[in-house]
Parts: sequence; structure tokens; C-alpha cells
Amino acid sequence: MIKKSLRESQRVAVIGGHKPDNESLKIAYETGRLLAEQGAILICGGLTGIMEAAARGAKEAGGLTIGILPGTRLEEANPFIDLSLATGIGFSRNSLVVLNAGSVIAIDGEYGTLSEIAFARIYNKKVIGINTWKIEGVIPASSAREAVDLALAVEKE
Repeated sequence: MIKKSLRESQRVAVIGGHKPDNESLKIAYETGRLLAEQGAILICGGLTGIMEAAARGAKEAGGLTIGILPGTRLEEANPFIDLSLATGIGFSRNSLVVLNAGSVIAIDGEYGTLSEIAFARIYNKKVIGINTWKIEGVIPASSAREAVDLALAVEKE
């Protein structure tokens, strides 16, 4: 992992579905691992599915993970979250996930992911997508490596 101060570290949100297929879980894990290897902080919704797989990849590579939770209990975070933040605001927390990142990587996902993509675009964040919504404003990527490279390049702009 590249050593930087936490303030200097790039922050990337990884968003996606609760019940993804195995391919999407592998991509999420690799995305988290690659982000950590580049010294980026991973931000997610802190729960299961894509969020847990990405957080596990980041943790196993020595990265820092932040989970912005929909509920009021810190314990609802998956075991790979370093810092869990309870919000008590349900899906409205999706705006907080993207606001606290410089760029967003969407993997898989349904309407919750779509709402995060919408918030990201409202707040002028770049969104990179793998196997997710094919809509205007989402930059397609074909692999975790490509998504991470695009996300980190976007943040430096």
C-alpha cells in the first residue's frame, strides 16, 4: 500500500447490489484490493454483497474502509469495515456515501445503486460502472483494474 496521510488519500466509493452474482463479487473484491494497493480509502454503504466483497479486498490489502450505514446500530456493518458511521436515515444515506468520495465505482446493483449513481451525478462526481446501469454519465469499464485506474485518474483532475 502506498503510504499517505489520511487527508491526502483519495477516497473512492464502491457501490452495488446486496445479492450480486459470483462474477460481480469477484470484481468487487479485486476492486477493493486494487484501491487499497494504491493507497485509496474505500467508502461504501457498509453492508453485504458488493459492499462487503470490496471491503474485504481492501482490508486484506491493508487498506482503510469506511461504511456509512442506513440504520442506527454500528454493529450492522460487515466485518471488514474499519470505521462504521450510523446515520438512521435509511436509503437517504446513499447521498452521504457519494458525497464523501471523489469518484464512484458501481458494480452490479438495483435501484439503491441507481439512486447512488443519481446522487453522484447531481454532486458532479465521476461514476465508473462494471456490469451495472448503462445510462448517461456512467463511464463503462470492463475490469476492476480499468475501473480503479479511471476512478483514481478522475480524482486527480
